[in-house]
Amino acid sequence: MKNSSYGEQLATFAGGCFWCMVKPFDELPGIVSILSGYTGGHTVNPIYEEVCTETTGHAEAVQITFQPDVFPYERLLELFWQQIDPTDAGGQFHDRGYSYRTAIFVHNEEQREKAEASKRALKASGRFKGAIVTEIVPAGPFYPAEEYHQEYYKYHHVDYNMYRKYSGREAFVHSSWNTEKDRKRLRNLLTELQYEVTKNGAAEPAYANDYWNFTEEGLYVDIINGDPLFSSRDKFDSGTGYPSFTRPVEEGLVLREADLSGGQVRIAVRSRLSGSHLGYLLNDGPAPTKKHYRLNSAALRFVPLEELELEGYGRYKKGFAP
Repeated sequence: MKNSSYGEQLATFAGGCFWCMVKPFDELPGIVSILSGYTGGHTVNPIYEEVCTETTGHAEAVQITFQPDVFPYERLLELFWQQIDPTDAGGQFHDRGYSYRTAIFVHNEEQREKAEASKRALKASGRFKGAIVTEIVPAGPFYPAEEYHQEYYKYHHVDYNMYRKYSGREAFVHSSWNTEKDRKRLRNLLTELQYEVTKNGAAEPAYANDYWNFTEEGLYVDIINGDPLFSSRDKFDSGTGYPSFTRPVEEGLVLREADLSGGQVRIAVRSRLSGSHLGYLLNDGPAPTKKHYRLNSAALRFVPLEELELEGYGRYKKGFAP
């Protein structure tokens, strides 16, 4: 639901290899574009081979054009911290050197204040034992990298996945942001059924759940982080005893992945940013797409149409116009 009526800003982050810093932000609502490039150094128009010599002062970075009214800067910061090791001053994972440092390059005073606040909050959380060494510095000239490096994860899928895994980044991110403390916090916030469905992929009983035959108008949002996922305008009676929809309200907030559990071949549906298991995607829905998102009520929270503005979902009201 990108819309030119929303203002645009720049956000610039260095998080080690820029190949790994595009996908986490790409195709989210409010993200207009992402460029991989070089910034923070003292040379003009550097090329990759020069930056790799560690003599230019530049860092590999991504510059994001985003709509803050749709995807606030604070959420970009949250995502940024979840991609890096902020305690490593010598590089990131197996990439060593100043060009692989972590940094937040701020474009105005408001961004600086929000970045500093997020850094303090991360430190206070105790999530990392070491000091948080990620720099927060003024943004300077940004030089786009060579075309080969742009959207690398899309065009070199196998190489990208292997690089992310064997560099150590993937394991570090998982262990740092899926801790026992995180799981305990969720158990305290959710009911037992909600936890088992969202975190362990359990299925609630058909016809014995909150939304299977619920007909009010409004949005169904992620029970954990409140991301808007599905609209009542796309809901239909599938005869399965589960809430069913023909499409998400924001494609970029829903993940589809192969699920081979239980000896079946299925397409599981997850909420992208919380990682919550939502249900399954089937191909027996209404024409013309035949898509059928069969979900668990326990993974969702319903926001009535008349409360959308109050809860911060006002921009979705136009989807309910007669």
